[in-house]
Order: sequence, then structure tokens, then C-alpha cells
Amino acid sequence: MSRALRIGAVVVALAGMFGLGWIIAKTGVGQAVPIESLTELERDFTERMQNVVLVGHFTIEGRETSGGSPERYEISRVAKVGDDRWRFDVHMVYGSVDATLPVVVPIVWAGDTPMVSITDFTIPTLGTFTARVFFYADRYGGSWQHGQYGGLMYGQIEAME
Repeated sequence: MSRALRIGAVVVALAGMFGLGWIIAKTGVGQAVPIESLTELERDFTERMQNVVLVGHFTIEGRETSGGSPERYEISRVAKVGDDRWRFDVHMVYGSVDATLPVVVPIVWAGDTPMVSITDFTIPTLGTFTARVFFYADRYGGSWQHGQYGGLMYGQIEAME
């Protein structure tokens, strides 16, 4: 009986490792495109988004908040992991969730301006979002939707202290 248990445990462990490997390959977590293969705009974006904090505000449509509610996202690193996919290593507080996550999202370019473009995109532990967020010089801004709630977000990109 103990031999059957050991064999079962090995099978479960192998299945778990296979599943984890599949998730890592699918999301691009852990693999970055070599920096020398990036375009100049992509390299500039990667360098500009190292150890920064997005400090700003968000609004919720239909609610009156003077200037919006404060928001803060600490980004330690941004790396290109696929054709249009980028990994943001970000620490965020959203409601009761305080987490550091590698979030892989598509980036589209409007000329020289990178923009996160997600539709019905699930972020583990946080939920499903639709958003368009652009980064230009030392500012960011955009719109977001999470279930029945949505609004605008905007603020400054500052060096992390």
C-alpha cells in the first residue's frame, strides 16, 4: 500500500510540475527577450520603467470624488517576453489584496507611446479587467473596467526610493 501511495505522489508531483511549466511557458513569466534585440523605443521603455512608482488617482464612474482616490503601483522591472507581451513585476494594493506579481500584458504602440491594452483579462487574486493605459514621459493615464465598476486612472511615474 505504501508503494502505491509513493507512486501516486510521484504522478501528482509530475503532473504539477508539467502544469506549472505549461503556465510559465504560456504567460512568459521567467523569459525575457534579449535587450539587444529590442527596438530603440522598446529599450527606452524598459529602462524608463525600472524601479519606478506610478503615483496617482483613479475615479469610479458615477461616484463623486474630488480628484479621484489615490493609487500606487511599485514596478521593479518591465521586460518584453513576446511579440507584443510585456511582463511588469509590480507590487500593488487593490482593496484587501496586497501582492507582488509578475503581470504579463499586451503592449501596443501609438507612435512613440506604449499602451497596455487588455480586454477581459484575468489577474490572479485580483479579478478580470479591461483597460487602456498609456505611458508618456513622466505620466500615465487611461481607462479601466472591473465588473460593473469602471473609470479613469492617471498620475506621475516617479523613481522608487
